[in-house]
Amino acid sequence: MSIYILAFLIGAVTGLRALAPATIVSWAAHLGWLHLQGTWLAFLGAAVTPYILSILALGELITDKLPRTPSRKIPIQFGARVAMGALSGAALAASGGVWIAGLVAGIVGPIIGALLIVSRFA
Repeated sequence: MSIYILAFLIGAVTGLRALAPATIVSWAAHLGWLHLQGTWLAFLGAAVTPYILSILALGELITDKLPRTPSRKIPIQFGARVAMGALSGAALAASGGVWIAGLVAGIVGPIIGALLIVSRFA
């Protein structure tokens, strides 16, 4: 049960920052804390993936602070958050063999994170 909660929570964080959770999952897989070998998500643990995602996440953090940055609720940004939440949730749950349930929880998380949490505190 806790793996579903973790997949949901990482999805909720994706609703706030699209690339940060995928970066964290990638580093965990690269460092051997998350076992994705033999799954379709093994690319997250590749030698170069965490570095690329770290640079992209830093770029996202900087551009998100600019005054002309559009709302995270516009379709392209919202869709990216849902997709990255699905990827991150599936990766967390893949080590337990339940990646589909993690994917679903990872989809619900950004919807809650982007629409409810951000709207409430923004």
